[in-house]
Amino acid sequence: MSRVSNSADEGRPPAESASNRPRQDDLLSVASAANAGDPRAINTLVLHVGGGMLKTVRKVLGPGHADVEDVTQDAVLALLSSLSGFRGECTVAHFAHRVALLTALAARRRQRTRDRWTEPEVSPESMPEEGNRSPLARAISARRRGLVFQLLDELSEPMAEALALHFVLGYTVEEIAESLGVPANTVWSRLRLGKQALRRKLERDARLIELLRSRD
Repeated sequence: MSRVSNSADEGRPPAESASNRPRQDDLLSVASAANAGDPRAINTLVLHVGGGMLKTVRKVLGPGHADVEDVTQDAVLALLSSLSGFRGECTVAHFAHRVALLTALAARRRQRTRDRWTEPEVSPESMPEEGNRSPLARAISARRRGLVFQLLDELSEPMAEALALHFVLGYTVEEIAESLGVPANTVWSRLRLGKQALRRKLERDARLIELLRSRD
C-alpha cells in the first residue's frame, strides 16, 4: 500500500452534534465495500480519511517525529482491519480519526517504555506555531504540552482517549460519546478525572514552576 498522501483531507470532521448530523454518511457504503475487500473502495476510503489520520498522528507524536509516516501507515492498516467491527455509531471519518489517535497513543506508550529512564524533551518542531509570542511564553506552552502528553501515556486508555479526543482533536463531549458508544455523563466523568490528574501534574512540575516564576 502506498504511503498516505499529505494532500488528502487533513482537517478533522466538522463539529456536529448527534442531533444535527445528517443520517447519511457518504463513506458508509465505501467502508462496507472496503471491508469486503474491494480494492477500489479501499483506495477511495484511504484517499478520503488518510490525510486526516496523518494530521491526528502528527498532533500526538509531533510533526517532526521520525515515525509519523510509519505510525500513520499502521493506523490505516488498523482502520482497514477494524472495519468489520464498525457499527455506524459515528461517521466513518470520526471512526478513522479515533483509530489514528489510538494507534498514535500506543506508539507513544511504547516509546515511553523504551525511554523511561530519560526525561523526554519537547522538541520545537513538535509544537504548533506560536506567532509572535516570547521565547519564555513558548517555553511555558511547550512544557505544559509535554506534561499533557506524558499524562496521556500514564492514564488508563479510556481516560487518555477521552482527553486526547477533547483536547488534541477538539471533539465535543457529544462527539466523543457518540464515537465511543458511551453516555455523555461517562465522558464528562473521564474528562473531569483527567483534568484533576493534569492539574496535580502541573502543580508538581519543578521546571514549569521555575518558568512561571521567571515570568514574574
